[in-house]
Amino acid sequence: VPSPASSVRFVPSQEVLGEDKLMAILKERELKIYWGTATTGKPHVAYFVPMSKIADFLKAGCEVTILFADLHAYLDNMKAPWELLELRTRYYEHVIKAMLESIGVPLEKLKFVRGTDYQLSKEYTLDVYRLSSVVTQHDAKKAGAEVVKQVEHPLLSGLLYPGLQALDEEYLKVDAQFGGVDQRKIFTFAEKYLPSLGYAKRVHLMNPMVPGLTGSKMSSSEEDSKIDLLDRKEDVKKKLKKAFCEPGNVENNGVLSFIKHVLFPLKSEFVVLREEKWGGNKTYTAYETLEKDFAEQVVHPGDLKNSVEVALNKLLDPIREKFNCPELKKLSSAAYPTPSKAKPAEKGTKNSEPEDVVPSRLDIRVGKVISVEKHPDADSLYVEKIDVGEAEPRTVVSGLVHFVPKEQLQDRLVVLLCNLKPQKMRGVESQGMVLCASSVGEPRQVEPLDPPAGCCAGERVYVEGYEGGEPDEELKPKKKVFEKLQADFRVSEDCVAQWKQRNFLTKLGTVSCKSLKGGSIS
Repeated sequence: VPSPASSVRFVPSQEVLGEDKLMAILKERELKIYWGTATTGKPHVAYFVPMSKIADFLKAGCEVTILFADLHAYLDNMKAPWELLELRTRYYEHVIKAMLESIGVPLEKLKFVRGTDYQLSKEYTLDVYRLSSVVTQHDAKKAGAEVVKQVEHPLLSGLLYPGLQALDEEYLKVDAQFGGVDQRKIFTFAEKYLPSLGYAKRVHLMNPMVPGLTGSKMSSSEEDSKIDLLDRKEDVKKKLKKAFCEPGNVENNGVLSFIKHVLFPLKSEFVVLREEKWGGNKTYTAYETLEKDFAEQVVHPGDLKNSVEVALNKLLDPIREKFNCPELKKLSSAAYPTPSKAKPAEKGTKNSEPEDVVPSRLDIRVGKVISVEKHPDADSLYVEKIDVGEAEPRTVVSGLVHFVPKEQLQDRLVVLLCNLKPQKMRGVESQGMVLCASSVGEPRQVEPLDPPAGCCAGERVYVEGYEGGEPDEELKPKKKVFEKLQADFRVSEDCVAQWKQRNFLTKLGTVSCKSLKGGSIS
């Protein structure tokens, strides 16, 4: 085993705060470090990034503590309801340990702690009050901006969150905290305020964030962006097939990023699986070579996705096997109950409960218009090719000829409803609907909805408060789910798209239109 000093330098972190202090500690003894995770949504495959770093810390001789931050999960806009907190914490304990075992990390060298084991003590509670007397509201809000769920009317609990995370460093008696680079503001908050209580400033190490499959951050609350650790093989295939992986594009490419940050650190190589007629299998021992070949289109997105699918399933198989026992199946169902959907009404009954008609059932995504042509048989229709982050662009027919010039649609980002049943419009099958704002009075004006600047094709669009939930595979025309929801679509006085006064959002902000205040959306 190499010496602690040389090994910690080897750990591939994106950033280190307090490197001089780190090296000073290592000259005297082994480093004590912790990694914490709030027990909210189901852990996904991006969790392999910190797991691989934890393996590196152990190899370097560090004393590592893993914190299951159950109280934090409740404080973060109640992502974990109080009645589910114990169940979700137990689920996290089992699944994180299964992940570590799947990559060969010896569990006996780790210390596992729950937040509520010490965060409800008299001493800790008093320190929370002491900290709240010196921290400004501005600093608390700023510290949690990248981690705590941001809503229009934030709860006080979200302001407490960063302070508790700072105090954890003292109460876990560690030298350093390790986390994603999205934690940086909380880390600098801790460095600023812990000394005001007479506690030492800690070292902070950060790993990069893995972009989700849609190009944004991989998130437990955004279903299409991530692959769950217990997803079936067919679900993994389906999600990878829909993942954003444009030929030659290495920016915001979630598939490439997963190879870079997860598969390469774990295996030190990656094999692209190909048929012999396309050159046969090729083994890469350096990520940079793979990225260069993809950028030059030597490697095809389909081959890349298929290869990731095979490698990922090898990691997930031991976890799936462990959770195949009745006890853990029951725990999984209890910790993450499926939202109840009423059974369809039987013939002749009148009093059956209607099924839930909620915005999360809509598969709405950011799309980029690749091409626009006039419909060959209809003067009022365009036929567009729109990239929504899938292997091939979708063909969409839109009645926008009289409202939006062709050149204004070309290369434009739009908002596309993707799970309508495909239907032919004057002989051309349309595979989606471009959502547009329409004026109330005459003459009628129509403007396509605009996603926030910087969005990527395929990124999920959701309604505030309905971030979770899996969209329907296909909306059944007879159920009229879209029509019932669309009746409450409106444009606000600030030109923001809304459903029942809740904003349409992406990870980068609100969806809007140019000028049609108070308009309808269809």
